[in-house]
Amino acid sequence: MGSTDGRNRVKDLVDTYLAEFYKKRLEKVNSLRLKHVLRRKNPYLFRAKGVETPSEIVEQLLKDYLSSSDETIFGNEFLEPLAREVSGGHGSSGEGVDFEIETDTVFKAVSMKSGMNWGNASQKKRLHDEFMALNNRIRKLGKQFDAIVGHAYGIVGKKRKQKFIYRDVAGQAFWKEMTGDSEFYTKLIEAIRNQPKIHKAQFDKDLKTAVERFTEEFRKDFCKNDGSIDWTKLTKFVSEESDERRNKSDRKD
Repeated sequence: MGSTDGRNRVKDLVDTYLAEFYKKRLEKVNSLRLKHVLRRKNPYLFRAKGVETPSEIVEQLLKDYLSSSDETIFGNEFLEPLAREVSGGHGSSGEGVDFEIETDTVFKAVSMKSGMNWGNASQKKRLHDEFMALNNRIRKLGKQFDAIVGHAYGIVGKKRKQKFIYRDVAGQAFWKEMTGDSEFYTKLIEAIRNQPKIHKAQFDKDLKTAVERFTEEFRKDFCKNDGSIDWTKLTKFVSEESDERRNKSDRKD
């Protein structure tokens, strides 16, 4: 495949998966239940920061909500499928494994993570066990098993004695291993350049509608007649004990 064809293919993939990323972001916003999120927020902090209007609270809630979910959505809907496609990989039936790449002699199993600090010790041990289980299943193929935890950005720190079966590969090194192109990581950022302008305009419009909807709901349930926030009512909603809420909490525990 020529370099122009390669760039066009990457651009097409970027366009496809970026559209899916924005679609899932909006679905996440639309699935939000205001009272469910408010139960987890600190009313004292809102007031200490000088929040005075329902729209300020709602905008902060949505900002925090998207901030906590964007990295995961982007990994699932953009980075992971893109890495699978450009590597020539295919989906995996292995638990914890996102895709597999096979050659005549090597079986690579890749698990994509959203960032370098992706898990605690028990989560990393569980992934090790999941890779081991896959290795045991495919051993009959007679191929070298290569387990990879892939990070789309960053640099793997100083090598330490590896106690897990998998190796961490990040940033330039990761995309080079997936594509054979040492410059792919910069080509990818360039390929993303124009499409966000299209998607962001529509997303911002839909987000504004969501802010208006949630603001009206907040005003109805947690504001006084003059439109000011009823902080006592909001604080009671978040923290007041009742038998019903205590029972629900016990069931979750």
